[in-house]
Amino acid sequence: MKIAVSMGDPAGVGPELCVRAARAPEFHDVEFRFYGAQSVLDEAWRRWGEGSPAPAVAFDGGLAFADVPVGKADARCGRVAYDALTAATEEVRRRDCAALVTAPMNKYSVNLAGIPFTGHTERIAELCGTSDFAMLQSTGSLRVIFATTHIPISEVSEKLTRERIVLVSKLLYDAIREEGIKAPKLAAAALNPHAGENGCMGHEENDTVIPALEELRAAGIDIDGPYPPDVMFIERIRSRYDGLVAMYHDQGHIPVKMLAFDSCVNSTLGIPIIRTSPDHGTAFDIAWKGVADTGSFFAAIRLALRRAAHRS
Repeated sequence: MKIAVSMGDPAGVGPELCVRAARAPEFHDVEFRFYGAQSVLDEAWRRWGEGSPAPAVAFDGGLAFADVPVGKADARCGRVAYDALTAATEEVRRRDCAALVTAPMNKYSVNLAGIPFTGHTERIAELCGTSDFAMLQSTGSLRVIFATTHIPISEVSEKLTRERIVLVSKLLYDAIREEGIKAPKLAAAALNPHAGENGCMGHEENDTVIPALEELRAAGIDIDGPYPPDVMFIERIRSRYDGLVAMYHDQGHIPVKMLAFDSCVNSTLGIPIIRTSPDHGTAFDIAWKGVADTGSFFAAIRLALRRAAHRS
């Protein structure tokens, strides 16, 4: 199976992860097509490719490794990572590759290049012409989708609508069914502490969250909540469910990363292509030192392959 892989920020751990994946015995049947910079991949391959020649990249951003400020934000690296992501996404959209796996990018580096950029998820959705999309983080039976993601906390209440909660919950439900669970059981978090205390600690539960959950139940989706956010992720509660709905970025990301930082996968739902990524950033502090943990990146490849096989 052919998989497109954007190498991420050249100054981060992405190039090392790409080489580790291409050399891993478990992926020997996978044809990886890399998007980034040939000089950067050549150097990564020289260090971790065990003497074999580096493959030719499918897209070359033209950045020489000698010009990469390892472990630092840089506009040139941001531009290459952004252009590589664009090229890789377009190839998967053309069905030349079965799925897209994205290595970590640095948002600040891309913005230093003069490109407004809030994240992979939003850029890929833009290229796919999709507005109804959502971010999913998953590992094993733990699956968390986000009603809102890369926006300031001050804007969450405004952006959190009944329609949005219904949409992301249905995307989660359908994604779990694709994994073979015929009747997923879901739970949703509240937005406010103590689930709003019947309106004493916020009105969003009564005005938005509860009506959304009622609409979902009327549509035949089994969903509980809203749970107070500080209890939904404890083991005896989360273990009852196949998927959880978080209302904003950190509400879900913090517990997920505490529970499964080395194995969690980020994927985008609601787009016409399969896209997964590791659930961590560029790790500038350990970049190009040969010590990057491959767990989450390899898990992202496995999930992409599994979903692609299901669709084929």
